[in-house]
Amino acid sequence: MWQEVEAEINRIANRFYEDQLPDGSWGYPFETGISSDCYLIILLRMLEINDEELIRSLVNRIVKKQESNGAWKLFYDEGDGNVSTTVEAYYALLFSGYRKRHEPEMLRAKQFILSKGGIQEAHTFTKIMLAITGQYEWPAYFSIPVEVMLLPLSFPVNFYDLSVFGRANFAPILILADYKYSIKSEQSPDLSDLFIGQNRAFFGDFGLNDDQNLEWHSVLNLIKHGIQSIVDPDQSHEAALKRTEEYMLKRIEPDGTFECFFSATFLMIFALLARGYAKTDPIIRRAVQGLKSMICQIGGNLHAQYTTANVWNTTLISYALQEAGLSPSTKVIQKANQYILSRQQNKYGDWAVHNPHAKPGGWGFSDMNTINPDVDDSTAALRAIRRLAPENAIYRRAWERGMDWVLSMQNSDGGWPAFERNVDKEFLTLLPIEEGQDILIDPSTPDLTGRTLGFLGDCTYLNRHYPMIKRGIKWLLDSQREDGSWFGRWGICYLYGTWAAVTGMRAVGVPHDHPSIQKAVTWLKKTQNPDGGWGESCRSDIEKRYIPLGVSTRTHTAWALDALIAASGDTTPEIERGIHFLAGGEGQEKWIRQYPKGKGMAGAFYIHYHSYDYIWPLLALVHYKKKFF
Repeated sequence: MWQEVEAEINRIANRFYEDQLPDGSWGYPFETGISSDCYLIILLRMLEINDEELIRSLVNRIVKKQESNGAWKLFYDEGDGNVSTTVEAYYALLFSGYRKRHEPEMLRAKQFILSKGGIQEAHTFTKIMLAITGQYEWPAYFSIPVEVMLLPLSFPVNFYDLSVFGRANFAPILILADYKYSIKSEQSPDLSDLFIGQNRAFFGDFGLNDDQNLEWHSVLNLIKHGIQSIVDPDQSHEAALKRTEEYMLKRIEPDGTFECFFSATFLMIFALLARGYAKTDPIIRRAVQGLKSMICQIGGNLHAQYTTANVWNTTLISYALQEAGLSPSTKVIQKANQYILSRQQNKYGDWAVHNPHAKPGGWGFSDMNTINPDVDDSTAALRAIRRLAPENAIYRRAWERGMDWVLSMQNSDGGWPAFERNVDKEFLTLLPIEEGQDILIDPSTPDLTGRTLGFLGDCTYLNRHYPMIKRGIKWLLDSQREDGSWFGRWGICYLYGTWAAVTGMRAVGVPHDHPSIQKAVTWLKKTQNPDGGWGESCRSDIEKRYIPLGVSTRTHTAWALDALIAASGDTTPEIERGIHFLAGGEGQEKWIRQYPKGKGMAGAFYIHYHSYDYIWPLLALVHYKKKFF
């Protein structure tokens, strides 16, 4: 077996050597389905930017993803299709001008939409896009008035109680909803035939019970009365619009995008149009150019990435190659770590609102991210540079700044969030947006807490006896599910969360025979497939229970296997079968290799990280080799 393990380690390492970019980073795609492709077509047509080569390539990619029944899916086993994605694809293809509504594929798409209840069944964010572009009616009353931007931080509810991702998307929406802004072009198609009946309700029924409705209306009343008591009504409206506009403009990144998020940038462009900016305004043109700069090629066609993943890819790959035995002095690691060093942030971003005593020092996710660091990227970067920190003054200063920032980000409950401290007011998830908990708040999560503990245990002298580590362990123990698993916020899903929690606790010294660890081990063994691998469906994320995929993926297998290796004193049959699966290479069906392993929002936003099937198997195989050979 050891020969097969060694061969697979070398194969993956050689792939990384070949794929490194001249700047030292790895630009493996951050693939998120077709929604961003659709939105870019719609945006270009609306702004009358006739980049036909790009639009044709995006159209080709969208068409290739269509199912035989006319629908589009977010992931392979998502039933017969996704209404929102199909509406977006149908709209973009018509708007492109390269597909006509009478063509068989378009007729099948239309029939699928109508069979699911029509355009009214689309996701709220899809409806917002449709309203902006003249295809859907804005509601007469929007739940959150733009004046919320004027509430001070001392108020019980304020704009900064939303997560950074929520704020980035809601800021332009507040402007757009206030103006009830709508725009069409000469090429705009008519989607009125996708409605069933006359019901054009903007917000659907999100299943709030009476107590939740009462709680949410109490919050709205608090906001309303707060605005009335604090803000001069004769001046507040325009002041709020101006402050919202400034919020966006101050957070434009060097590439022209708003916070490096596709959706936020798309919405910002239309919000600026609502504020009177011309379509040719330099800020809007730069924003479009920024979105174009994130385009990559997949399977011969262009894909508009939601963001780039260069920092995330590079920190993880540098660390994985060093774990596999590469010296920090080798050229590939030197180039990678120089890139990582260049992307450490030195600006105060929104994170400082809830963490005012910390200094900048974290890392962000994407190549052009300068103000929005996150804990996961920061610990991954610190792992990558840790061997250089003791002997190199430049890296030592970077290490110290990064460490201080990560430690300062621990939440009051003992866990770690992704982007901001203590942004965890649960009542905000009652906003009428599907799966609002994924975008509106940024609470402690098992995956972030486990991975942070794992970093501290592996790379520092901190262990379970330190107060902050004790608090993190306690938070994890309290959040374990009855079946022994943990839920993973940023990956799919229970395998991801369980891997992070187990490896994190073991790294800081929680013994392998601890009841919580053994409970997790039992669950992992129970979920192993007959071929020795593991695989989990994205439906787990939607239904909030473990749902097996029915086949094994390399990434899920690597996560589960790494957890078992960390939790076991000796190798076991389950570990050996998992190693045999991973050492067999990539001989899988295309849909399995492309199945999403990451997520942004349940039921709406899933991510195929092209780097994951290399990074995590490499780490699992190396950890197996180090522990048991």
